Amino acid sequence: MEITSKTAKEIDESKEKEDMKKLEAAFFISGRFLSMQEIVSYTDLNPIIIREFIEKLQARYEKDDSAIEIVEKSNLWKMDVKPEFSSLINKFATGSAEFSKAEQETLAIIAYKQPIKQSVIVKIRGNKAYDHIKKFSDLELIKKKKMGHTNELSLSEDFYDYFSVKENESVKEENKSEGSL
Repeated sequence: MEITSKTAKEIDESKEKEDMKKLEAAFFISGRFLSMQEIVSYTDLNPIIIREFIEKLQARYEKDDSAIEIVEKSNLWKMDVKPEFSSLINKFATGSAEFSKAEQETLAIIAYKQPIKQSVIVKIRGNKAYDHIKKFSDLELIKKKKMGHTNELSLSEDFYDYFSVKENESVKEENKSEGSL
């Protein structure tokens, strides 16, 4: 069989479609942010091609007016449901596959006690908290402010966007009333 330029083009297009499906499947099944290194290891695709495919997927989801999007944050990517559908997915969600239970507990303490010194978090949670704090910082979920030999940690605006929640006014009111006691 002779391969013509038309057949070669069809083969290339077919390979590209399969590779794009492979990338899409990796995003779908991971359920969390992936680094370029992780995407390469899961898909065996070239980083240049991966970036091109990410842009194509983003454009396709936007063009098709899809409920799905590819989110990029700090050179990490994940497939997610667009924010306007977060109330629907919250009904299905029973936990977060993106964060371990230990990470969730560390983040909960930061959220509840903010602003809180990193050294206090480490005393409460142990040395693994350093890894948790680094992850939250890389995802821009928390703000770090240097205070002497430690950092003061608080939630960033991205935290509220990330989890599709608004700052809890009742917690603010509760804290005000506790302060007036």
